[in-house]
Amino acid sequence: MLAAGASTRMGENKLFLRLDGETLLRRAVNRATAAGLHPVIVVVGHERERAERELEGLACRPVFNPRHAEGQHTSFRSGIDAVPEECAAAVVLLVDMPRVTEEMIRALVARWRETGASLVASDYAGVQAPPTLYDRALFPEIQAMKGEGCGKQIVQRHRDEAEAVSWPAQSLADVDVPADRVHAL
Repeated sequence: MLAAGASTRMGENKLFLRLDGETLLRRAVNRATAAGLHPVIVVVGHERERAERELEGLACRPVFNPRHAEGQHTSFRSGIDAVPEECAAAVVLLVDMPRVTEEMIRALVARWRETGASLVASDYAGVQAPPTLYDRALFPEIQAMKGEGCGKQIVQRHRDEAEAVSWPAQSLADVDVPADRVHAL
């Protein structure tokens, strides 16, 4: 789970915005654990201490990305690096996508188990966005990637062998700027 950014476009740390009585950070972790993901690794950076306090009592493991200011790709790689050897795949989630449900996460894992695909992507009426499941076979490629958009590059590079799980367009909502609060929250 990527939760290290500075939320510069929002003007305040979006991890701590509230929806249905809980912060986006707690909501995302609770959805991942309810979906059966284990371990849930949360990559933190900006306001690390505050984020770690918010995660107390939840079934997750915070991982600090000291390079978080360099971009999301560093958090993506930090999260993949932290996946234990015994895990055969990783589901990458973004905290700022509050409409992602545990059912959506479970569906990605089920499709991967059914097909053995190296990549299972979410498709929102033609738009690919997280959550995305990456098989361990892709981890070395992820770790070797440089620069922003490495997750999207992996998806594009492996689209012919990937599986997609389709979601309605309205399920795709992220919280990046203040106006997004009206639509996503």
